[in-house]
Amino acid sequence: MTHTKESGRASAEPAEPEFISIEICAGAGGQAVGLHQAGFGHLALVEIDQHAVETLELNINDHEVWAWEREHCDILSADVKKFDPHSDLTKGADLLRKSDLDLLAGGVPCPPFSHAGKQLGKDDERDLFPRMLELVETLKPRAVMIENVRGIMDPKFSDYRDWIKARLQGGKYRGDDGQLAYEKGLGYTVAKWGVLEASDFGVPQLRPRAILVAFRNDVIKDLKYEWPSPTHEDPVSVADSLEPSMRERFEPYFEGVHAEKARDAFDRWLRKARDRDAELKGKGGGIAPTLVGGSKKHGGADLGPSRAKAAWKQLGVSGMGVANDIETSATKQTEDRDLFGPDGPMLTVRQAAIIQGFPPEWDFSGGKTAQYRQVGNAFPPPVARAVGRSIIDVLKAAKERDQKKS
Repeated sequence: MTHTKESGRASAEPAEPEFISIEICAGAGGQAVGLHQAGFGHLALVEIDQHAVETLELNINDHEVWAWEREHCDILSADVKKFDPHSDLTKGADLLRKSDLDLLAGGVPCPPFSHAGKQLGKDDERDLFPRMLELVETLKPRAVMIENVRGIMDPKFSDYRDWIKARLQGGKYRGDDGQLAYEKGLGYTVAKWGVLEASDFGVPQLRPRAILVAFRNDVIKDLKYEWPSPTHEDPVSVADSLEPSMRERFEPYFEGVHAEKARDAFDRWLRKARDRDAELKGKGGGIAPTLVGGSKKHGGADLGPSRAKAAWKQLGVSGMGVANDIETSATKQTEDRDLFGPDGPMLTVRQAAIIQGFPPEWDFSGGKTAQYRQVGNAFPPPVARAVGRSIIDVLKAAKERDQKKS
């Protein structure tokens, strides 16, 4: 694990955020990072995977920008089905009692709706949409954000989407028996349920995500929600994203017995990545295919199915595994596998994190495979930031409106 400790923590009381959130299925923190950057302070991050929990603890305990969370955020290693916000919170309990929660967010498990899975939807035991809606009913947050794979938007799940919307805002849906049924709703308006492409927000990767945004009716009543607009007209390429870190990995070998091999391998990678970018200019650019984290049920980490590996090969990268970090590669002398392979260098966990849009200071806990799975399953922080800001725009407008009336 690459880990840099920040020193010299400020002794002053950390600034209190204007808006507070709770996040379930927090994973390695991709959504938490983005929402934090947007302006939310987290009262709780709930996650069942122990490696991911340790990642959240590692970063929040280390980085000064998370000073408020160190005092007020509960990082809970828990099954979200058993999570009780009113009894499980300790650090954030008082704040939750004193004021409304501004946002309940969660990237509920994707396999029930993923094309890589069996798309069992609500019949998959991993489906947590019902639990998310129970928590909405319990917490009554001002806003709700739910993230999932694009597959949830497929026609086969239209009845299920109708039920989710009806559960939130009231209305009709078609039940399992094919008959129309009615939900009275929880008092929310689904402002948008659409797909955002990560590459439109500076993430050098093809990663479409389905996002549901809803607001409590008393918040949104006379306001309009604006879906995030792309922040990048042209995609950020893999070549531009990875060149500094690739150079850092290869440079120790530019002198000595591996010099010629190292220089040739680095030049070959850079040329292929740039050529691919030039070839696809105006057609999406030389961005990466979707990273796939996989699950504990499957073997070691690699960069995805055969089609993804072929796409990585065109970018000069071997997708057959994940490389050791610089120090481990040197110690174990795995440079032939990690850097000099015929299909190009493999990515390190840190480079995969760059492809996902994580900030460089965000570290990951666990062994290499556990770290890569956390990265591969993450929600890109830049996309979460954009959605978070769009939600805060409404929350701020609602607060100003209500203050004028009081």
